This record gives sequence, C-alpha cells and structure tokens, in this order.
Amino acid sequence: MGETLTTLMRWVHISSAVTLIGGIFYARFVMLPAASALSADARATLEEHAAARFRPVMFAAMAGLILAGAYKLLTNPGHTALYHALFGIKFLLALHVFSVAILTSAPHNHRRARQLFGAAFSGVTILLISAYLKGIA
Repeated sequence: MGETLTTLMRWVHISSAVTLIGGIFYARFVMLPAASALSADARATLEEHAAARFRPVMFAAMAGLILAGAYKLLTNPGHTALYHALFGIKFLLALHVFSVAILTSAPHNHRRARQLFGAAFSGVTILLISAYLKGIA
C-alpha cells in the first residue's frame, strides 16, 4: 500500500504542476497573443471566458500540489540544509504562482499578460529547482 500511495501522490503532484504551469504558459504565450488580433470587445470577452473556464482547473491543480507536496515532505525526512533552503525558495515561488493564478483568473484584470509572464518565469524556476532537488535527495 505504501508504494502505491507514494506513486499516486507523485503522479498527482506532477500532473497538477503540468496542468497549472502549462495552463499559465498557454494563456500567456498562445491565447493572449492570438486574442490580440481580435477587436477590443471580442478580446476582453475571450479573456474573461477563458479565465472563468480555467479557474476550477487551477484550484484543483493547486489542491493537488499542496496535498501531494505535503505528503512527500512528511514521508521523506532527513534532508540536508541545502535541500531545505532550496525547498523554501521553491515553496515561496509556488506561492507566487498560486497568487498570480488566482489574480489572473479574476474578472476585469487589465494586467493579466504581465502577471502571467512573471508566473511563467517562476514556474520554470520551480521546475529547475525540483530537478536539482530530485538529484540530491
């Protein structure tokens, strides 16, 4: 049972990260530039509808990341100080991604593109730190 739960939690964590960060990348680098070809009213309508449709997916991904991340942290004790320092940075960046995702899914956000760019950068940084932590764990 222990290996099955650990595998399930790892899958939940990875799939939630892919969903959240992938959605942010798609919104910033595909949808928003494509919507710029539309009229101002059509663009605003598209952005609002897309943000509303992504909101429940985003909250589910955040819940999966928190649940699976807490499970992994609690079931793998005894890491080095470097591991914990990098994990702390990763956690703070994740809070940034979460808060920006919530802000960008809010209606009538005129700074959506800039905020999504920052969240995409934080997401890539989280992935780099995660790859490094996997190697030293």
